[in-house]
Amino acid sequence: MDPVDLRHTVRDLLEPSITRAGFELVAVEWLGSRRGPVLRLSIDKVGGVSADDCARVTSRVSPLLDEADPVPGRYVLEVSSPGIERPVQRREDFARFAGHRIKIRLVEGPPRRRYQGVLGALEGDDVMVTVDGVDHRLALDTIERAHLVLSLDEYQQLAESDS
Repeated sequence: MDPVDLRHTVRDLLEPSITRAGFELVAVEWLGSRRGPVLRLSIDKVGGVSADDCARVTSRVSPLLDEADPVPGRYVLEVSSPGIERPVQRREDFARFAGHRIKIRLVEGPPRRRYQGVLGALEGDDVMVTVDGVDHRLALDTIERAHLVLSLDEYQQLAESDS
């Protein structure tokens, strides 16, 4: 399954339940690792996320994933806080984090797949990113993975603004 399609399918399935539990579903990521495929859910809430919160969300979403079975084969479910390399997936998050440094990887196909620069405005269905003084327009639906590149001070400021 295409990672972007999987992200949308899993988000549609789990986001209502996670929201009802008092959390924000920040990101859904499909990753490979030495121990096999990993489905990572990044969650957040005002005041931050604890290990107990992650365990509670895991217990809540595991039955939903088992029943709907959106992921073929075996995988590891991982629920965590967004961390310092906060993933950015939702349209509102691209708008929210304008002005921050970001790394973006596009799906296969475009001549250039990787961008690291300053996130600009969201214009319609496009994300603007400035790399070495050059503005680039990237279609939201071509972004495979994006995450903020924060210093410790910026990370702390974001945490304080969310609490």
